[in-house]
Amino acid sequence: MASSRASKRRRADQKEVNKEEEEEVVEKEKKNAPVVVFAHGAGAPSTSDWMIRWKDLLAKALDAVEVVTFDYPYISGGKKRAPPKAEKLVQFHSDIVGKIVAKYPEHPLILVGKSMGSRVSCMVAGGEDNGASAVVCLGYPLKGMNGTVRDETLLQLTVPIMFVQFYSMKGSKDGLCPLEKLESVRRKMKSVNELHVIEGGDHSFKIAKKHLQSKGSTQEEAEGTAVQAIAAFVSRFI
Repeated sequence: MASSRASKRRRADQKEVNKEEEEEVVEKEKKNAPVVVFAHGAGAPSTSDWMIRWKDLLAKALDAVEVVTFDYPYISGGKKRAPPKAEKLVQFHSDIVGKIVAKYPEHPLILVGKSMGSRVSCMVAGGEDNGASAVVCLGYPLKGMNGTVRDETLLQLTVPIMFVQFYSMKGSKDGLCPLEKLESVRRKMKSVNELHVIEGGDHSFKIAKKHLQSKGSTQEEAEGTAVQAIAAFVSRFI
């Protein structure tokens, strides 16, 4: 009887040890979970349907501890003003990043941006040392309004960077970032970089129905493939 009770106690003690070990593993995994700062594009705030959907996609794919979105001052509070030059948004963006890093000091930092927000994210990553592990650009605006290729920021970057761009099979290329121009810039970049192309999409990655039908795919599947590619890239650096 005494031997039976002792055996039960040992099993109970072992279960408790196993539980504690599992909790330690979970805690370590949580510490490796990235925190994401996600910047919007020029024309729509962080509350747009597109931003909300991609915030959710990124949170799930990256298993992020938090995906933080925010509004630049020119568009906050329902304002509808033209965006200033990207350089004028860097300090505000950097301040947001600084607060998030202070809140999650043990978590890898990933900077993500939509179009203009991706360009500012690259400027932030290339500026002060905020410890960013990677940058993800959703529709990087490589060309300016006058057609000039704006590659200075990209060529200075040393932080790993992933581009998610679109290409329309109708021949209507992304005027803000022709893939052949981006490829030329990527070859000259110092940082590790990768490209994922969403075929048949527009600058917001909305894919034409005819293209989806021809591929037997859906918008959700295409976006899912894109975020999984992002997750695979990010996992190499956290």
